[in-house]
Amino acid sequence: MSEKKHWLGEIPKACQICGLPIKEKFIDGATRYGPWAILCPSCHRDIGRGLGTGRGQEYTYNPETKHWEKTNG
Repeated sequence: MSEKKHWLGEIPKACQICGLPIKEKFIDGATRYGPWAILCPSCHRDIGRGLGTGRGQEYTYNPETKHWEKTNG
């Protein structure tokens, strides 16, 4: 079984679009306006370009490991 990938950068505190706190899930993704951002799921639905290589990755907090694990993309 392969080891899960997890977020290596500084832990995001808020969505860079709407400013709401990041709680259980965030997306490091491209926006339809061009630049990438840390997005809450709602903003990703509204302005994200999807998930996958060159589009975005979803991270979900795992309280057991205390890591933000890559769960999609």
